[in-house]
Amino acid sequence: MLDEQQYLRLAHEIFDKLARAFEDIDVEHADLDVAGDVVTIVFASGKKCIVNTQRPVRQIWLAGGQRAWHFSHDEASGQWLDDKGTGDELFATVARIVNDASGVTPVF
Repeated sequence: MLDEQQYLRLAHEIFDKLARAFEDIDVEHADLDVAGDVVTIVFASGKKCIVNTQRPVRQIWLAGGQRAWHFSHDEASGQWLDDKGTGDELFATVARIVNDASGVTPVF
């Protein structure tokens, strides 16, 4: 399991990567807001996608499109993978939710 400092560094990298991916997306399609340990993506329809840290368990949680995921860091691949073993990866899942809700796809 990641120690606190590793987790915080990786979580910060995730939030930075999310912010960069939305720089070129028109806010009319999807608007990203970062507040503390929470990233909220709001779509023109009013629907939302939420990405947040879960420090006690060292996970990143994602909710969007009527579903929720808990992602754990996989040291071997360097990816954040769904803890249910589905193979869902954090950034691919966010991209899919955004595309489904807005018709645009962020590039990570």
